[in-house]
Amino acid sequence: MDLKTASALRRLRLVSAPEAVSFLLLLVCSVLKRTTDFNAVPVMGMLHGVLFVLYVLFWADAWNRAKWSPKTAALYFVLSVLPTGGFFAERRLRREAENAVDAAIASRARKEGAVSA
Repeated sequence: MDLKTASALRRLRLVSAPEAVSFLLLLVCSVLKRTTDFNAVPVMGMLHGVLFVLYVLFWADAWNRAKWSPKTAALYFVLSVLPTGGFFAERRLRREAENAVDAAIASRARKEGAVSA
């Protein structure tokens, strides 16, 4: 994998946890709206919507760059619509991005070694 792929995975990872938190907060706000006079659903709904759209855009970019199988791509999409799925996606993406960076560094070192030899 190259550095652009690692960057795409990192962007998706960085938005996955805030998207999961916003989803949980939206659920809490929905309950509070029905049980009290507190109504933050419009604000949290908009915030969650923006984060979800970002997640989907970054997910599509990561799928394209990382050449995920349809099964892997579907897994990351399903994790985005589960209330705590973003936390699991973030953990898996961190490992995948670290592996991508390591592979890019090794590839660059091999190319530089071949040029100097």
